[in-house]
This record gives sequence, C-alpha cells and structure tokens, in this order.
Amino acid sequence: MLREIVLDTETTGLDPANGDRLIEIGCVEIVNRDMDCDAVEVHGLTKEFLQDKPLFKDVADEFLKFIGDAPLVAHNATFDLAFLNAELARVAKPPLRADRMVDTLALARRRHPAGPNGLDALCKRYGIDDSERIKHGALMDSLLLASVYVELLGERQATLGLGGQGEAQTALELRKVPALARPNPLPSRLMEAGEALHREFVKTLGPKALWLRFL
Repeated sequence: MLREIVLDTETTGLDPANGDRLIEIGCVEIVNRDMDCDAVEVHGLTKEFLQDKPLFKDVADEFLKFIGDAPLVAHNATFDLAFLNAELARVAKPPLRADRMVDTLALARRRHPAGPNGLDALCKRYGIDDSERIKHGALMDSLLLASVYVELLGERQATLGLGGQGEAQTALELRKVPALARPNPLPSRLMEAGEALHREFVKTLGPKALWLRFL
C-alpha cells in the first residue's frame, strides 16, 4: 500500500525567519494515488475568522499522527517545509525531513520546462476544475494538487473520488494488455562479413572498450 499526504499551507508572509507564521494546514490522504476526503467549504482567512481557531501547539500531535511517516507532497515544497519546521520547533517537536518531501513544482518543471507551472496553470493544462478556488485555501489547494500530482505522474488510472457521505467514486482504471510472444522468431540479419568488420573496428577502440566483452 502506497500512502502519501498531499499538503498545502497558508501563512502570514514569505519567510518564517522574519517572524511570519503558519495559519492554516490542509492535508489530503491518498492511498495508491486514490483520494478519500470530506469536501468542505473554504473560507477567507481573516483575523476575525482565525480568532477562535486552535493554535498549532494544540493540533501538532494530531497533525504528526495523521501524516505518520508517509511521503509529503507539496507545490514548492521547501516553502511549506520551512514554515512547518518553524512551528514544530516552537513546540519542541522534531523537524520533518526534507528527503520525505515530493515537490510537484519540480516535477512540473521537468515535465513542462516551458511552463507556466503554477497550480492554476496546471489545473488548466490537465482540465481540472478549479472554479471553486475563489480564494487561496490550504485544503482546497491540497485537493487540486492531489489531482495535479496524479496527472504529473501519468497515473490517471488511479481511482479519484471525493469521499464523505455516500463516498461516490469515479474509477479510472488502467487496462494492461500483456505483450504476446512472437510465434516465430525473426531471422538474424547479421552477416558474417559484417561481424568481421565490427570485430576489427572494436579492436581499434583500445583495451578498455566495453564492446570487447561481447566479441
């Protein structure tokens, strides 16, 4: 079983070293590239909205228990990791290791070097409906990123479903067709004269040439 956590964060600024803080974490669990999570309304994060919300220290243990030792998938992962580790340090928890992070921005840049590779652009590229993304919200962005992540890996065959009440699912299954063995092997196209010429050529490559192993 492959369990991964797709996450996103919302912050008060760009640099935890300057005192900027983490104000929201959104996590989506995917198992074998299959999503199962509750769809919720995402609000704007005003100061009034955050007034009665739990502090990170109140949810740190629950957060760490949820993510366990699963790989963590994020877009521009170093940004999220820096803020998460800054908050963990404040509550005397061990930091998350960088080697467990999967950066979808790096994946996108390798697959689409001409860009653009922002989340909105990738949703548009892959036909993922982001019409409900009126404001940036960690959970909404995590849901969208989970779909983008599967697309970046070329794994649309994974079952993608928004669970919750009824757990309606849309299955996109990959049908593998086994390769059939050729009933009669093709005849060799090598000719004796050609093989002799090849052997002579390989000898000119020097005593350490790898081709010498196959003479």
